[in-house]
Amino acid sequence: METVKINTSQHVDIDYPVAGLGERVAAYLIDLAIFMAVYLVVIFGSIVGSFSGLGEKAIIIAVIIYLASYAFYDLTCEVLFNGQSLGKKLMKIKVVSIDGAQASTGQYFIRWVFRIIDFTLTANLLGFLCVAVSEKKQRVGDIVAGTTVIKTQPATKIEHIAFHPSDEDYVPQFASAHLLADRDIELVHEVIRTYYRTYNAELIYTMSAKVAEFLGITIPEGMNEMQFLKTVSADYIQITSKAV
Repeated sequence: METVKINTSQHVDIDYPVAGLGERVAAYLIDLAIFMAVYLVVIFGSIVGSFSGLGEKAIIIAVIIYLASYAFYDLTCEVLFNGQSLGKKLMKIKVVSIDGAQASTGQYFIRWVFRIIDFTLTANLLGFLCVAVSEKKQRVGDIVAGTTVIKTQPATKIEHIAFHPSDEDYVPQFASAHLLADRDIELVHEVIRTYYRTYNAELIYTMSAKVAEFLGITIPEGMNEMQFLKTVSADYIQITSKAV
């Protein structure tokens, strides 16, 4: 599975899988369905307007606004919503730079311009074909802009983390675990989940070192880095749940 490394705010690289053709086509169809619904509303409004005496100019303006919205929809959404249209958001995918950074406005613009080649002039065939066969699942616009589309994961909720203490009598081993924040524990869980998907042990070593340094502690002898992260997570949940 192709992945792109995303550098988190804690400077830990996590591999995110590249979105495949299926997710991208589904997102495209969702966006298209939205505009088809809007189109029907515009047509219906035009018919009603013709019977109610609205001028021809008003109807033409409405159609022009609709066409402009359709033309600039992807560019506007990706710039304003960090690489996601409504369809991409529902499919949990987004546009990123090929190096894992957030794409720039210029990159979004290049992707948008090349929609003419990828979709309009080739009846969608070129774009879909390139995504299907390219190494990083890129259409022509992505290749030129230096972008790709990745699968995103919803933010991990604390109550969904798999390392809850087994009982209420659980005694935390690291009292300073309360110094962490929810987002830190979410990242710990994401790193562990990524390890089980990719078996990249360097993620575990890096994350455990950063957590130990932040808490001002040393990983006890006989406890490996994975056990340390799971213990810190369990300690954090136990300590913060008692404080609530």
